[in-house]
Amino acid sequence: MSTEPIVLVSRLTHRYATTPAVDELDLGVEPGEMFGLIGPDGAGKTTTLRAVLGLVRPSSGTVRTCGLDPVRQRRALTAKVGYLAQRFSLYGDLTVDENIAFFAELHGVQNWRPRRDSLLELVRMTPFRGRLADRLSGGMKQKLALACTLVHTPELLVLDEPTTGVDPVSRRDFWKLLARVQRDGLTILLTTPYLDEAERCSRVALLDRGRLLALDTPDRLRAEGAQPMVELLARPRRRAAELLRGVDGVTGIELFGERLHVALRPGSEVSAEALSKSLREAGCEVEVAQPMAPSLEDVFIRRIETASRD
Repeated sequence: MSTEPIVLVSRLTHRYATTPAVDELDLGVEPGEMFGLIGPDGAGKTTTLRAVLGLVRPSSGTVRTCGLDPVRQRRALTAKVGYLAQRFSLYGDLTVDENIAFFAELHGVQNWRPRRDSLLELVRMTPFRGRLADRLSGGMKQKLALACTLVHTPELLVLDEPTTGVDPVSRRDFWKLLARVQRDGLTILLTTPYLDEAERCSRVALLDRGRLLALDTPDRLRAEGAQPMVELLARPRRRAAELLRGVDGVTGIELFGERLHVALRPGSEVSAEALSKSLREAGCEVEVAQPMAPSLEDVFIRRIETASRD
């Protein structure tokens, strides 16, 4: 396997009019890894993917994908890359079988029928091969799209928010499929708005407003951003959050559903028990108060807050 990055982005900048969508971005994707571009809407994730695929010409900087210039050598790159867009883009009036056959012939795959059969087995859609694509569920459409993307055996699989709008069970199944094809040696570059999905990546790049905030493994990012944290389930929630903001040693509070993630100043003597006691004394009902390890989402929010202050 090559030791060169399969994707190499150097000082990539791309502007729409005068607005920078990507600003001086540097990153490399190694062969065989699952690399995630993580960030809110407008962070520059999709623009970066489009530059990697040669669909936009960068305003400045360079991109190499599978050893090729993705703009000048886009036709050659097509044989090496599989791309799964955010929206379902297959043919609804063709069956599952016919869609895969169409993409196999489009890529010039010889003797594609055994490959089609093995992909249908992989995505567990053999019983539905005669069904029209328009009559598939959201999760099944994404699995069909994945099979069509893999039919020409690409070196790099690029996915733009592949599980957005997909039910939780289908999301889990889709990620199992990605883990399977990665184990077989495929390199995966993806974007996702779900931080729990980002935890599955080999490495992640945290983006905000076109800039790179951090790039590392999820474990290292959590370790680097480690600070004492407490998880609280207290009612009324907003009243509890207001009270906690006035506690000495509390440096940040984020709402996650019904729960509060409370960040504490390193070295602070504030504990989960102390926070729980102060809330109860103020008339709040506390069901849970326990120390917690920071999640990748906690780290990301803290990085964005730090960057906005700089």
